[in-house]
Amino acid sequence: MNLLGILAFSLLSFITGADSVGAPAGADLLFVGDAMQHQAQLDRARELAGGKGYDWNECYSLIAPDITAADYAVCNLEVPLGGGPDYSGYPCFSAPDNYAQALKDAGFDMFLTANNHCLDRGDKGARATIKALDRLGVDHVGTYADSLQRTQRVPFVRDIKGIKVGFLNYTYGTNGIEPRDGIEVSMIDRDRMAREIKATREAGAEIVVVAVHWGVEYVLLPGQAQKDLAQFLVDQGVDMVIGGHPHVIQPMEVVRNEAEDKDVLVVYSLGNLISNMKTADTRGGALVKARIERGADGKARFVRAAYDTFFSQKPHGPRGNFKVVPSRMADRIPAAQKAHWELFDRNARRIFNQHNRNVPSL
Repeated sequence: MNLLGILAFSLLSFITGADSVGAPAGADLLFVGDAMQHQAQLDRARELAGGKGYDWNECYSLIAPDITAADYAVCNLEVPLGGGPDYSGYPCFSAPDNYAQALKDAGFDMFLTANNHCLDRGDKGARATIKALDRLGVDHVGTYADSLQRTQRVPFVRDIKGIKVGFLNYTYGTNGIEPRDGIEVSMIDRDRMAREIKATREAGAEIVVVAVHWGVEYVLLPGQAQKDLAQFLVDQGVDMVIGGHPHVIQPMEVVRNEAEDKDVLVVYSLGNLISNMKTADTRGGALVKARIERGADGKARFVRAAYDTFFSQKPHGPRGNFKVVPSRMADRIPAAQKAHWELFDRNARRIFNQHNRNVPSL
């Protein structure tokens, strides 16, 4: 290519966002569900560390390539980083800071913190979580040290391969635990959500992602309240709605926003990333990969999505830990847990096959 051609291509790339001739510039976002930390997980991690700290090294080793392959990966941190020295599982969670470090090392870029367990250790634990995530240098949305910090950090917009993406996170509640010292938890409030979505657009976001903690636990299909809120968010012009909380998967669909002439991804629940839950439908979860691209008209849009499933394996062998096993690696699941995997995956894929709209399996 001569100098004139190079200059012309550079100008075309700048205007259209093309990565190469004929290929639109874009980014792949990845979302997973709830990163839990039950007492058995804490006990095992401490045992593997010889009683000195906590060892999570094996937990995400198999799924890390999927996470790092994405341009930006998001998980729901469903446990406060309470600051210790005592940590606990259900019903009032608290995990050490290096649990988040393990998730970061696996490739997660964004941590959602607005969920029903975010105040399990009160305002102090919520603030400790914010500080720990800040020290790690990871992105996070959903809880804030006070109202001033919320105004400073919302809108949150990140440039992902040249496309400005805004993230918001809301929860239906906090298990009846009320903030007592000014902590700000982003609650589902349609007026506030509408204002913050608008502000996120005005801050330059070309794509807006709203993550919502909602629904009824252990129910495989979304309720009417979820559907109504999803439609409200679509009407507000968001590009993706990513749901969590039920601890089981729920369907995904691509819906049309006719007013804005664009497709919108709605994911009702991605289930658990990792946990010590025992019922079949809670033994795993799904990831969804969403592609965003800048078109020839210069506009960034959500263009497609696909899902995969994975299993939350319990410790196997003297040095085994809890481990996330992608579905393509099911042959690595110990024989004693294979039936649990098969039941989980069969049920999950039945729901997806029957109820997903335009979100296929990878």
